Amino acid sequence: MLRQISLGTLGLTIGSILTIIGFVAYAANNATLNLVGFFYGIPLLLGGLALKANELKPIPFSQITTPSMLMLREQQATVTQNKIRKDITRYCYGQDAHLDSALSFLGLSPTDEERPVVTGLRETEVNGSYTLILEFDSPLIPIDVWQKKQEKMTSFFGPGVEVEITQPSENKIELALITTQKELINK
Repeated sequence: MLRQISLGTLGLTIGSILTIIGFVAYAANNATLNLVGFFYGIPLLLGGLALKANELKPIPFSQITTPSMLMLREQQATVTQNKIRKDITRYCYGQDAHLDSALSFLGLSPTDEERPVVTGLRETEVNGSYTLILEFDSPLIPIDVWQKKQEKMTSFFGPGVEVEITQPSENKIELALITTQKELINK
């Protein structure tokens, strides 16, 4: 739940309230509240502004995850699938984009302008296996470049994960991380 709260907004809100209290206390000649307002309110306000400037919003699920899919996730999801899901569905600070370092490592982000952008994710079942599908807007990197990197992606996101890449429409790429049956036998 805490990962769904914007620390920038929280800092701005609390910092603004304390700063206003400080100004009101200054006008009312109340030294104690005046100090609290200025010494805590202004730094929180500035910290909130700094966080808000570097904030990366969570990526929404494009489909509602059903209770049966939640059970399948608990039974089959790999550590990597869970880490990716948790990472892109929370507020992040100091990153250029979700999965930016992974895309750079895989050679899918030559420049910031060309980097594919994660626009959604969903959980589904493929042949009885839990599957996490990442939806990308990729206008400058075509599907054939993605497919050339498929083997590298499989080793990067593994073990226990098979990667499938599809193009549902122009400029859209779906990266499916499918739990392999070999990994399910080892659990």
